[in-house]
Amino acid sequence: MSHTIVTEVCEGVADCVDACPVACIHPGPGKNIQGTEWYWIDFTTCIDCGICIQVCPVEGAIVPEERPDLQKTP
Repeated sequence: MSHTIVTEVCEGVADCVDACPVACIHPGPGKNIQGTEWYWIDFTTCIDCGICIQVCPVEGAIVPEERPDLQKTP
């Protein structure tokens, strides 16, 4: 099962992008409700390694389950 970036919590720090071993994290278009950049995880590519959660400094921005209801995708 993949992880999910919660679109409206993500602050666009992007530490997860460089840390991801399979490059499944991509920038979303525009800004979220906080007015920040945001990222999304491609569920078909994610290998459920959890590195993104470990490196993300924003509490609650990434959850360890596949939740398409919390993550916008382009």
